[in-house]
Amino acid sequence: MNAVSRFPDMRPDEIEALLPWYAAGTLSVRDARRVDEALARDPNLTRQYAAVQEEFAETTRLNESLGAPSSRVMQGLFEAIEAEPARLAPAAPSSGARVAEMLAGLSPRMLACSALVAALVLALQAGIIATLLMR
Repeated sequence: MNAVSRFPDMRPDEIEALLPWYAAGTLSVRDARRVDEALARDPNLTRQYAAVQEEFAETTRLNESLGAPSSRVMQGLFEAIEAEPARLAPAAPSSGARVAEMLAGLSPRMLACSALVAALVLALQAGIIATLLMR
């Protein structure tokens, strides 16, 4: 039995995609439990996980062997950042402007149909509220 088929809410490749995060220990408890159960049942997945662990260990060794950059390089980076001109953040459009922009993109017929549907929904809500208040 394929271990992935035990999890109908997950596609077959989803558990495989979780293996690098499982090896790094950064999965949620629920996902880690799913991967544990899948590894216990699927020998192919176990082999893939061993390859992921080996690659993770090699990447860690490589990164550790690179060492830290010199303080001169770090100081140059900070100076370059300080020399950059300050940038103003773009103004976020207001919600009204976004709605107006969206409505401007609609054709007149679509706008009329949307207004009709909105009016019907409001009338239906008013009727339901009136009915509830009359009781």
